[in-house]
Amino acid sequence: MANPSTGFDGAGTEVLRRKWFRRVDESSTNVLIDGVANHIYTVLNIMFYNQDNAEIGLDLFIYPDAASGSIVYLLKNGGTKLPAYGSFSFNDKIVLTETDELNFTTSTATTGFDAWITYIDQQLA
Repeated sequence: MANPSTGFDGAGTEVLRRKWFRRVDESSTNVLIDGVANHIYTVLNIMFYNQDNAEIGLDLFIYPDAASGSIVYLLKNGGTKLPAYGSFSFNDKIVLTETDELNFTTSTATTGFDAWITYIDQQLA
């Protein structure tokens, strides 16, 4: 995998990453990105797929500076519904820094929900 340098002094790295969740349930919050110090994350795409035969609601949210206790909702209260065996692609670009945390959960009971995220992870020198 390519690992190009960032910045004028050649310090740091920039890596394309992906993470997935298979058959999650609504009783848990699922961490898509758990930020760490000296990193910047650029979310490229998040794909969600409903494997159940019933509609599912989706919540997507950020804890800015994870310890702050604040929540920023991108999708809330199951406002985005995935039909039975349907999918949803979140294509808006999101930038997270340092200890920001990107999470999702379903607002409807399920055991057949998948998620896939692709993002750029830039580590600063």
